[in-house]
This record gives sequence, structure tokens and C-alpha cells, in this order.
Amino acid sequence: MAIKSISMNSISLKEYGLETDRIFYQLDPEQLHQMTLERGMGKEASNGALAVNTGEFTGRSPMDRFIVKDDITEDKVWWGNINIPFSPEKFDSLYTKVITYLKDKDVFVRDCYACADSKYQLNLRVINEYPWSNLFAHNMFLRPQEEELANFEPEWTVMNAPGFMADSVVDGTRQHNFAILNFTRKIALIGGTGYTGEIKKGIFSALNFILPLYKDTLPMHCSANVGEKGDTALFFGLSGTGKTTLSTDPFRKLIGDDEHGWTEENTVFNFEGGCYAKVINLSAEKEPEIYAAIKKGAILENVILDSRGKVDYDNTSITQNTRVSYPIDHISNIKRPSIGEDPKNIFFLTADAFGVLPPISKLTPSQAAYHFMSGYTAKVAGTEAGVVEPVPSFSACFGAPFMPLHPAEYAETLSRKMKESQVNVWLVNTGWTGGPYGIGTRMKLKYTRAMIRAALSGDLGLYTYDSYHIHSVFGVAQPRTCPGVPTDVLSPRATWNDDKAYYDTAFKLSNAFRENFKKFESYANEEIRRGGPQRYNY
Repeated sequence: MAIKSISMNSISLKEYGLETDRIFYQLDPEQLHQMTLERGMGKEASNGALAVNTGEFTGRSPMDRFIVKDDITEDKVWWGNINIPFSPEKFDSLYTKVITYLKDKDVFVRDCYACADSKYQLNLRVINEYPWSNLFAHNMFLRPQEEELANFEPEWTVMNAPGFMADSVVDGTRQHNFAILNFTRKIALIGGTGYTGEIKKGIFSALNFILPLYKDTLPMHCSANVGEKGDTALFFGLSGTGKTTLSTDPFRKLIGDDEHGWTEENTVFNFEGGCYAKVINLSAEKEPEIYAAIKKGAILENVILDSRGKVDYDNTSITQNTRVSYPIDHISNIKRPSIGEDPKNIFFLTADAFGVLPPISKLTPSQAAYHFMSGYTAKVAGTEAGVVEPVPSFSACFGAPFMPLHPAEYAETLSRKMKESQVNVWLVNTGWTGGPYGIGTRMKLKYTRAMIRAALSGDLGLYTYDSYHIHSVFGVAQPRTCPGVPTDVLSPRATWNDDKAYYDTAFKLSNAFRENFKKFESYANEEIRRGGPQRYNY
């Protein structure tokens, strides 16, 4: 099916300095899917999804993410190697170059919005060089009804040109790719990378600045679902810890899988209109809801197809960060609208490759704030060049690359809200047990699901001496029993069969926590500082 320019629905982009009539505005998913195929930019998988290769970059490039330092941001952003400053003059010059680059090309434009709660809605205009990038925007942002488009006024703009390469010497970037936020001009400028995650993370980074400062709302890098009784659960975690998998539960309605806001009215709303899940080793048996969501309208990134178009989810020859994006309604069991109330449980997910953290433990408010600011997981051999044994990895607030303010500002707000809501906070190790990576084994998904369901239902019981054991290094309360989980699995020390090796490794990790937290000590209050683990004394 050949697609023609839709002149009746076209719009002018002159206000952006982009004078072109080669505009494809608000195309539907089928049109964008077909245009990608016709241009040789993707293939159709046997399940109907569009499979694309994002090129040089198969993941985000944190060191190439910048924020324009101006009157709005200068005294508010936590500047450093995460939030890297960029001059307004360099931005204006680079923006002009991108506009000049796009003026002779087809551009794909989509009006959409972020934030499911209308009181916090942020209207967006996404301008893409590629049709499949625009399909990603359709999937991941919220979609206005046709009648809403007549008077739609975008507040923020995403300008996305993967084929444009910056000149780092002239343009002020680190290399040829870049993702830059400008809060004065309200533009997310992205170039030199086809990785679609930069599109959504740019806008979510903007919201993580806007919501706490101007909307009195805590932004969170987490997934969320809700039970039959209306109890909302939040799942924080870095990539690979199971955030999407564990929140997609057939017995609870999914609110969203990545970014949410927690309001002063004690409601939780989804930022987005879709899901962006890792598909490495995906199977219908282990993750049936996500597996079934991959169909026409979804976009698979950097996967390998066989001659019949069947996806090999175990193949990581391009990247371990194989991904799929799909509209949230590809999941049947979702909350409509994507808003929950009354959070009762928070889960901090960590893939502990050292194998020393309990598979589940209950945190005090001070421990919760400490672990939130720390944002621990671990890198394992093979994930990065030079990594040959487990390496601690810390990302403040479980999403430092997307958090423009100081982590203490988010942590103190979270701590306050947890106390006000009397929410239970759990630390869940989805990583290794019985030893570190290479010796132990990965925690079984069925056990992790059982522990989370027990926490949600109250089956883990009240916190008493008889029902919980206080971990001697990390000070967290680990349950002695849990329905559906062997008792010995609940004690990480017991799974090692070597107490000295266990405690040596546990204190090694605790010291890494303490060393990482030094940069926060002058900002964190005394209560948060008390939530940390013990120093080495074995």
C-alpha cells in the first residue's frame, strides 16, 4: 500500500523555522508501519510486529545527554557528569543546523501528550526524520482523540533527527550524537542516534524537573499496578531488574511500566501511553502478557529474524538490550484511565550479582530513603567491555540519568509521602542466590512472584522477632517464611554454605554502598544517613 502525503491534515512548521511541505501529520500505525517497510527501514516479523535496527546506538548514551544552562536551570539542576551543562548559544546554533538538515526531507509529525491525569497533562509535538520513530512516539505517548487535535496547542517539542551528525569541535557536543533539553525554549533536541528510548526519556527528564518544582508532584522512575481492592503498588528498578515483568501481573491491573507521578492528593498517574520492554530471552511461558502484546502495531528493536520472520529472542548478536514498544492497550489487564490511588506497597528491585542481599526484605523509612538515593544493582561479566566479575552499579532514585534535581530532593519527598501513606517498602533481590554471579544461580522468577504476592496480600505477616530476622550487615528485616518459597531460599547466607565467604562478600558490597553515599552525605538528613549498612568489621 503506497502512502501519499495527507495534505488536508498537514500543518505548518514555520514557527519552528522548518519551511517544508513534506509533512506527514498524525499518520496511523498501519501507515507508518507500511512506509517503514517500503523505504527498506524495517521488516515485518511473523507475529505482525515491525522489526527495525536502530543503528550504531542500541541504548541510551548518558554522557551525551545535556541540559541548557540558563536562568531557569542554573540554580536548580544538580550539575555534574549526569546533568551536563550546554550553552544557550551552542544550542541555538545546533538547532539551526538540524532544521536546515530536515528542510529537504520528509518529516513525520505527531501531536500527543504525557501524563494520564489531565491536571498534569503536558502537550507534545514530536517531529521525526524516520517513520518508525514516529510510530514509537504513537506507542509511547498518550494519544489525543480526533476532536482534541482541532485545538491542540503543544507546549514542548521533540525534534528528532537520527541521521544528523554533530561536529563535536564546532557544536560543543562530546561526539556526533546528542540529546539536549532546553527548558526556556521547551525543546528536546535529539540527533545522531536512532535509539528511540532517547525520545521518551527526554520528555520524562523534563517532567522530572517540572513536576516537583511547579506541580508539587513526585516524579518516579517506576512501574505501577493496582489490585482488586484499589491498592496501588510501585516497582522501582534499573534495567534488567524485572520492573516491567513483575508489574505485568494477570491478577492486578497495570497502570504503567516506567514513569509515574505521585500527587499530593495521594494518587499515582502514568506518564505514558505504552510500554517499552526488554525482550532478551522472552518466552510465552515466563512472560505471557508481554509475549502476547508483540503484534501488529508493536516495534521490535535490534532483534534477529529467521527466514520466515520468526523472532529469536535469545539472540543477542546485535545487543543484549533488545526491546519492544507497544501501546499499553496491547496488554489486556490494564487500569483505565492509567491512574491509581492509595499506594500501599513499594518494591525496590535490584539484581544483586554478589548474591548477598535477601530475596525480599522489609525496609524502615530511613532505609527506604537511603536505598532510594543509592539505587543499587550490579553489572555482570559480559555486559560491558572489561567487566569480568560483579561490579556494583548505583543510579540515584533508580533513574539518575533522568533526574535533573539533586537526588536528596526526590528522596526527602518520597520519605515524607511514605510516612503519610503508611506504605510498606520492600527491597527485592531478583539477582543471584547461593553465591555471586558465575557461582550461584539467578533467583527463580516464580519465587520472586510468590514473595511479591505475599507482600501484597499481607501473607508475610506483621514485623515481629518470630517472623523476621534482622540482617547482620544490611540491617534489613528478612522474613523467615513465605508461602510458595522454600525457607532456605529466604536466607542468602544459608544458600552459600560458606559463612566466611558470604560475610566477606556482604561487607564488600556494604562498603561499596557507603563509598557511593559519600557524595550525598552533606545533602541527606540524619534520618536518611542512618538507613545505610554496616561498615566492614568481620
